[in-house]
Amino acid sequence: MELDTAATTLTRVPVLVRATDPILQGGVAVTLRTRPEVRLVDEDSAEARSAVVFVVADRLDDHAAKLLRTLQCGGHTKVALIAGQIDDNEILVAVENGVCAVARRSEINADALVRLAQAVATGEGALPPDLLGRLLDRVARLQRNVLEPRGLHLGGTSARETEVLRLVAEGYSTKEIAEQLCYSQRTVKAIMHDITNRFHLRNRPHAVAYALREGLI
Repeated sequence: MELDTAATTLTRVPVLVRATDPILQGGVAVTLRTRPEVRLVDEDSAEARSAVVFVVADRLDDHAAKLLRTLQCGGHTKVALIAGQIDDNEILVAVENGVCAVARRSEINADALVRLAQAVATGEGALPPDLLGRLLDRVARLQRNVLEPRGLHLGGTSARETEVLRLVAEGYSTKEIAEQLCYSQRTVKAIMHDITNRFHLRNRPHAVAYALREGLI
């Protein structure tokens, strides 16, 4: 029994609760305080930087956005926004300010808060289904109406950059890539130089690894 208790303690998710209003903050903190799956931490504790941060607000107004930016500048990377109301534009603002999960207060209870903390702790994102659908639709329209006419993809590379990366990944030399794509070797080198500079990559192997990891090729 003691071993089980120790294991539970080790796997409890540290959670830091911040809010635009002390009543909102107190409500979420009280809800989580008795849950064995999570452990509330203080802002000044050693665990605060690595903890899941629940930001609670009525709306993503200027006050809430400033709080998110402060957390982002402070190095917090596991931030979930729990809002009374949130629309499509506010979702984009939240993402720009480091939020990786969003939930509506009216749709979340103690069990859902725990699941949200566990998901964010393991690097998963979360959005209400209706907002996710509309966000994906906006991304599709962005790709179709803005990026594709300019020969770009959401990953930030053009069609020819993607093709060069694919051939590099298959082991072709600069000369062979130039011959296959009817480019000069100088053009192929310039394309690789632009890619490595844009994404802060060290060399060709690093560029290939990045492209594979990000799903560019």
